[in-house]
Amino acid sequence: MFVFRLNIVKMDVQPPPIRTLNDFVLDSSRFAVRDIRHLERWNNRIINNLLYYQSNYFVSFLTFLGIVGFFWPFHLFLGATVVTLIFMGFVWAAENQAPIRQLRRNHPSLALGAILGASFLFITVLGGVSVFLFGIAFPIFLILIHASVRLRTLKNKLENKLENIGLKRTPMGLLLESLGQEQEAGS
Repeated sequence: MFVFRLNIVKMDVQPPPIRTLNDFVLDSSRFAVRDIRHLERWNNRIINNLLYYQSNYFVSFLTFLGIVGFFWPFHLFLGATVVTLIFMGFVWAAENQAPIRQLRRNHPSLALGAILGASFLFITVLGGVSVFLFGIAFPIFLILIHASVRLRTLKNKLENKLENIGLKRTPMGLLLESLGQEQEAGS
């Protein structure tokens, strides 16, 4: 008789608070295009904004998914399944194959583009490309644009530092870690 034992790791994933709409997009928010000659600083801005506004991004993403899912539920389910399976395959490959792990660390935007590109190709074959584009890729594109151009205030820099000192594990932190960006978080 075989006995299988599951080791469940306690991750202590804690969602951060939802930031106010005023802080996220309205009056007190400031936006500017980063000088692309300083890619490391731009990457740092994106990662810190993704961590700081992650609850707002999650709600925005779910809103898009809800709207698209209302009109095309099967295609949305199909697209989400394909993207999830390809993402999980990429994470597995990056953990087990050194060249892919190195690609993930050195070129995270290329890794994300490869995941979305492969998802697009599979969904093109299966059908439902418009659902993929509007339900999955478009919200990710908007989130990355917001994270790229949102200037950080002293208040959110301080709050982000305090949250990182507490070593809280957040959903966006886990996602960034799986994409090889854990060393950037909190700097």
